[in-house]
Amino acid sequence: MRFALYWDHRSPQGLQRPVQRLIEGILGIEGDVVECDRILLTGFDLLRRQYNAQALLTCLEAVQRRRGDCDPILLVVPDDLYAPREEYVFGLARPGQGTAVVSTARLHNDFYGRAPSEDDFVERIAKEGAHEIGHLLGLEHCSERECVMYAPHSLDELDRKRKMLCPSCTAGIRGPA
Repeated sequence: MRFALYWDHRSPQGLQRPVQRLIEGILGIEGDVVECDRILLTGFDLLRRQYNAQALLTCLEAVQRRRGDCDPILLVVPDDLYAPREEYVFGLARPGQGTAVVSTARLHNDFYGRAPSEDDFVERIAKEGAHEIGHLLGLEHCSERECVMYAPHSLDELDRKRKMLCPSCTAGIRGPA
């Protein structure tokens, strides 16, 4: 099994391969970077100034059908996202369809008035990306705060997570030993 990393042309360039490699290391599966400047994104809420993450997943499913992709797809966008009953989300997955989306909007230090760090930024995108792909591989949220599958509600919680799955989640992807 592989995953496809769709990188929106408006997302920060030059980070695709480092993010891909980190996700591969976390999940133990290979991925491919797909440049995508032809995805029609819908679901922008003018009042919130955010995209509805569910609507973006629907857009991604249309691309998936057109291309005949069956492997998990992760779309990385620079836009802020929300989901129903949530002020914002770092990312969202639709396991039944094999699609996920991650926003970089709240993952860079500038958003919080902190000193810029490309290393922090790449690590956050990769951890959130691995989390969402983990859902596509059948994993649920984990209660271990350092596991990639822990559901962070803040940047500090995301930063606390390690770039790895806990033993239980690892077994969930790879099956029992």
